[in-house]
Parts: sequence; C-alpha cells; structure tokens
Amino acid sequence: MKAGNWFRKRVMADWLIAYDEPFMNDFVRANMYLMRGRDMDLLVDTGMGVSRLRDAIDPTAGKPLLALATHLHLDHVGSFHEFGERAGPAYSADAFATMPDAATYAHMFRDLPDPVSELPSPGWSAADYRLAPAPLTRALREGDVVDLGDRRFTVLHLPGHSPDSIGLLDERDGVLFSGDAIYDDTLIDDLPDSDRVGYRRSMARILELSVRIAYGGHGEPFDGARMRAIAADYLRRTEDQPE
Repeated sequence: MKAGNWFRKRVMADWLIAYDEPFMNDFVRANMYLMRGRDMDLLVDTGMGVSRLRDAIDPTAGKPLLALATHLHLDHVGSFHEFGERAGPAYSADAFATMPDAATYAHMFRDLPDPVSELPSPGWSAADYRLAPAPLTRALREGDVVDLGDRRFTVLHLPGHSPDSIGLLDERDGVLFSGDAIYDDTLIDDLPDSDRVGYRRSMARILELSVRIAYGGHGEPFDGARMRAIAADYLRRTEDQPE
C-alpha cells in the first residue's frame, strides 16, 4: 500500500490538516496535525511509523518543518525519525535517542491480536515492529514557546497519562493541541508510567485554561466547554480511587 493510501487526510482549517491511520487498531490509531505557519510548518505527532508519513503529508514547499512529539508512546513517535528537526519533551530526551520498549510500549503492539485491518505493505508483520531512534534536536520544557511566525504556542507540561506529556496552547486564539493529556474518548491512566495524582493535577490545570477548541491525540476535536466537562468528570471519577 502506498503511503498516501495508508493515511487519511482531513482539512480542519486553512492552516491545519489532520491525518490518521484508519487501518490501524483503534487502541493505537492516533491523530497527527500539520500546521502551516508564516515562517515555519509544525507537525504534531507522527503516528505508528508502519508507513512513511513524510511522503504522505503536505508541508509548505521551501519552508522549515518541525516535527513535535507530545510524548514518547509508540502511536505518537513512529515516524519521528523521518524528520530532520525534532522537538519533544525534555523529560524523556534520553529515551528518544534509543526508543526502548519499556518507555514506548512498542511491545504491546507486537502482541495485539488484530494490529491492522489492512497490511501497510506486502509481507508486513507486527512481530517485526520496532521504533527507530530519533534524538531530539530541541528539548521542550514548561513555558517554552514554539513560534510559527503568525502563531505562537506555549508548551504546557501535563503529566498523568505519561510523565512526559505536553500540550501546546495558542493563548491568543484559544487553540490547544493536547496530545493524550485530554481527548474526547476514554482516557488511559493505568499504564506502568501513568500517574493518577499527576493526572488529577493536570486536569485541575486544564479546567482553568481559556480554550476555544482542542485537538486531542485521539478522537475528534472538541470545544472548551466539552474539554472542561471531560476534565471535571475525570476528577469526579478518580476522587476516591487508589493512587
């Protein structure tokens, strides 16, 4: 299957294109977002890496492109190595250089009973799945700014789902790219590196954000009211749960 046929493309706005992998198992089918900026394009997350993402996306010709990972889990960093400029959370910078299974959970994909509904290429097998090392060229910390020229995103450290999870907030326009910190689906907080105490702190912080629209790592975009409802529901559900 050609790369262009493996990925689904959706135009969300004149500056924003969303991609996903419709033939991927739902558990690891994540969103990727390409933003076209005045001075630089930005790609948020890179999917599973079973087909070459670099050949399927449409960045602006002649303009710098920065690939950014919201966290280190396999469904967000699969094609990260395909891009020359790579930004990600400083918390896990060492692991980006080696992509160990213990941090990425790549081994979970190899064990899935139905990893894909169509083969990305002839002879492909989930048993052979590995993540290529992708050392960061820019390590991001809380408060850092990713500047596209006409849009500026502030980096938010939002741990809980994973210890390194970050989001990107355009405070002027109220746009949040939240990775797996929050999305409109079942939130996962029971992985070996998840932290419910940290997740509750992140949800409390998210409740206070001025957001018009949020683009999560999974599922459909959602507005600020829905974002706050998801965060409040998580806080209610986990109030009496063991840490």
